[in-house]
Amino acid sequence: MSQQAQAGPSTGSSISPYAPQLRVTKETYSNPLVAQGDDWTRSLVQLAKTAELKKHALTLQVHTAHILSAHASLDEKCKALQDVKEQKNRRVFKLESERARLLNCLREVNEDRDKVDMLETTINKECEDLRSKIKGITDGEYMISKCEVDKLRRELGQEPLPSLQNMLDEKSAAYLRGRRLNGNSEVTSPITRKRSVPTGKPDDSAPSTEAPSKRTRGRPRGSKNKGKG
Repeated sequence: MSQQAQAGPSTGSSISPYAPQLRVTKETYSNPLVAQGDDWTRSLVQLAKTAELKKHALTLQVHTAHILSAHASLDEKCKALQDVKEQKNRRVFKLESERARLLNCLREVNEDRDKVDMLETTINKECEDLRSKIKGITDGEYMISKCEVDKLRRELGQEPLPSLQNMLDEKSAAYLRGRRLNGNSEVTSPITRKRSVPTGKPDDSAPSTEAPSKRTRGRPRGSKNKGKG
């Protein structure tokens, strides 16, 4: 018994000093540790929330960049739209001014046309009145007077006066002949005036009509001295 008792301690003394650690490790893997307390749980939740925050922050940055880019594009479009509006206002103002000018010109043209129409109507009425007056005089007092004059001229042995139509034809022919002569003179007069204008610089190639100046008579210079020598 004593030997067994002694063998027991000898057996225990022969065990390796790392045996307790192996035993603890085996017990640790077989029985995992369970976290106890609120600090470890709070830290784990905070880490999860931090990771989630980083994820959402990255997404927010992407969306913010998109919004800022869209705002920059919007500012450019607004400036372009403002420039277009200013150009439109300038062009509209110019077009309105041109429209007002054209309307004023059209109004003046219409007024002139109305005046011309009224003048034409007035002149036509005056022409009709004059034709009626001429016809009345020709068929009335003129015819009676001409018949009396022709009758007396025949009694006196003279030829009757030419008819009124012949007188009018001769007058028209004389008027047209004068117009033709005046027209020809107006056409030819500018040509004659243009030909009669002298040129400012004489032409060297043209032959000179002036007589050459005569050299004065007398002894040439130096002739007296040459004789003495």
